[in-house]
Amino acid sequence: MQMTAYSHSLLLAAAMGLATVGFSIDTVSAEPTPLRRGHSHNDYEHKRPLLDALDEGFCSIEADIYLVDGKLLVAHDLKDVKQERTLEALYLEPLAERARRNGGRVYPGGPSVTLLVDVKSEADTTYKALDLVLGKYPKLLTRFTRQRVETNAVTIVVSGNRAREAMAKQAERFAALDGRLSDLDREALPSLIPLISDNWKGHFTWQGTGKLTAEEEAKLKNLVDRAHRRGCRIRFWGTPDQPDAWSMLLRAGVDLINTDNLPGLRKLLMESKAVD
Repeated sequence: MQMTAYSHSLLLAAAMGLATVGFSIDTVSAEPTPLRRGHSHNDYEHKRPLLDALDEGFCSIEADIYLVDGKLLVAHDLKDVKQERTLEALYLEPLAERARRNGGRVYPGGPSVTLLVDVKSEADTTYKALDLVLGKYPKLLTRFTRQRVETNAVTIVVSGNRAREAMAKQAERFAALDGRLSDLDREALPSLIPLISDNWKGHFTWQGTGKLTAEEEAKLKNLVDRAHRRGCRIRFWGTPDQPDAWSMLLRAGVDLINTDNLPGLRKLLMESKAVD
């Protein structure tokens, strides 16, 4: 009788132990390697906005917004806006929750994640609304002043229709400006313009077939070097979305590489060991 009770106790303890181990394995998933060079273009068009990009380790994510009836709605075209698809619901709240879980970062111990907010409605009124919304997330967002940048879990960069003058006048902001190549010829602090973006097709003829000409290769290197000397990252939109183009941009030192193919770019960046 004693042996039976003892055996029963051992079996019960083992079962409880296995259940505990099983629970741990099922509920704790490995975080992906953060990919600083990966930029999720038009991220909101993926099946799971934000989440698909984070699952692949992307550290830069793009969301188009319209100001409609006082709400910042995420969509590519105005006709496609939906009241429930707000910037907060799709991006800011999930990012804030993730940072709370991960010790103050989107990826545990990882870099600041860029949220590129591409304004499609009128610049000044939309930015005024955006500024009010961003002010609700001081523990999440990078803070910009004229003298310094206090990096946080998420860095907001405003693109598209940009309220440049209004932003430049602010003593403190929770967003910076997405510059253009023409800004490389202007006096501008990285605390206002930390990122330079421009249309690839407006400056280069190469569209993914063969190699860049020596002239275009030199031009690209010069632009990357000039941006980096100013303390800015650089990005191009409208590049061919395929591995040969990603590899070329990577070799040239382009900081953010646009793609709609998240798994494809992740595979290339991991194989290239481009994880920093």
